[in-house]
Amino acid sequence: MRITGMFLSASEVHCHHYIPSHLGGSDKFNNLRILHKEIHKLIHQTDTTTIYTLINNLGITEPMVQKINQYRKQCGLEPSI
Repeated sequence: MRITGMFLSASEVHCHHYIPSHLGGSDKFNNLRILHKEIHKLIHQTDTTTIYTLINNLGITEPMVQKINQYRKQCGLEPSI
């Protein structure tokens, strides 16, 4: 949805805190993003092998990587690639 632009079924939806709660983010609507569950997993992933596997399996493009890295930055994580 937000990153991939694809329609999501209910079973694929995850809600992500753009600014995580542990970094001062709230549960208010303007801090929540609807993401594909595998994109959500990719945003929080720290294992490099898993990151590359998810990127390849999901067909992530460079513009999508840039968006994912913005989310990772907000979570205090390094860019995915």
